[in-house]
Amino acid sequence: MCASGNASGASTRTSGSDVLVIGGGIIGLVTAWRAAQRGLTVTVADPAPGGGAAQVAAGMLAAVTELHYGEQTLLGLNLASAARYPAFVGELEEASGRDTGFRSCGTLAVALDSDDRAHLRELHALQERSVLESVWLTGRECRRLEPMLAPGVRGGLRVDGDHQVDPRRLASALLTACERAGVAFRRTTAERLTVGGGRATGAALGDGTEFAADQVVLAAGSLSGRLAGLPPELVPPVRPVKGQVLRLTVPPAYAPFLSRTVRAVVRGGHLYLVPRENGELVVGATSEEMGWDTTVTAGGVYELLRDAHELVPGITELPLTETRAGLRPASPDNAPLLGPTALPGLLLATGHHRNGVLLTPVTGDAMADVLTTGELPEPARPFAPGRFGPAAPVLQEQPV
Repeated sequence: MCASGNASGASTRTSGSDVLVIGGGIIGLVTAWRAAQRGLTVTVADPAPGGGAAQVAAGMLAAVTELHYGEQTLLGLNLASAARYPAFVGELEEASGRDTGFRSCGTLAVALDSDDRAHLRELHALQERSVLESVWLTGRECRRLEPMLAPGVRGGLRVDGDHQVDPRRLASALLTACERAGVAFRRTTAERLTVGGGRATGAALGDGTEFAADQVVLAAGSLSGRLAGLPPELVPPVRPVKGQVLRLTVPPAYAPFLSRTVRAVVRGGHLYLVPRENGELVVGATSEEMGWDTTVTAGGVYELLRDAHELVPGITELPLTETRAGLRPASPDNAPLLGPTALPGLLLATGHHRNGVLLTPVTGDAMADVLTTGELPEPARPFAPGRFGPAAPVLQEQPV
């Protein structure tokens, strides 16, 4: 464990931990929890742990329907994490005493016109080539499964292996599990990485202290590239991608409204509706390259409601209870950066983009492995930070 001492000047040095995790979103929390379970002393630096993108995310565990061309390597990691989810949430709920909202309800992806139907057929062919389980349905079969769908639905894919979890409950459960496992929290920002003797040694915190650690995990989501003190060549190439999301409430008189997650491509844009058992219905999401802007716009809300109405006409009768915008941390290849960097003592767990919730179990396991053994496990090796070579530039606007 790191030693401590007094420092002259504005900052004071505090006692340290084996591991300092910078960022208290779900990725930082699962890393801290798993590392603490391995016997490491862990501290998380974040002004509001449990917040971040998890407060906006819909929580689709959609390894199959999230498949995109050119992302077959990422598919393997997504599938590995999806397979771990039932056992993961079982362990987490027992450790925390909190429900995560995990549901094995499946996904129905539908097409509203001939172009969307052709796109969905291509996706189905890609899924079959990737040996994934999905079933093509006619429009009538889709409406038989989900009677609230519009009459014009032209066809769809039923994917029983895609599930969901409530990211807000997941974050709350992880926070409690960390506290019970002995993880310490410094509710302040990490402003600068400290480096000495050719390795990362901790961080200067916003409360004026310097916190020492044997290993530092940078898990600050879309802000990971903005930590001062990072060697320029090691700045993670992570950028923010804005997503606006709506939450509606399904009154008891309208239940059951939808029985599973419903996805569609409407006018070329991706749309999803995620029903919770508590009556909440999540509708999202836009995808906007707007820097760190998290403003909810009238246009974003309008587009989501317009497209959702075309898919499920009855949705406009439901109360609109919340509008939010969050930032997905995107890397150049839309895959996470996991594991050690070229600077000894500095590791990354960031860049999960649209798969952060899905990849929570496998990320926690991989980071705990590398923190305790120095070796990144096989499933995570294709996602080591060094795959990009010299770091790509990142946006430097101030947060809004």
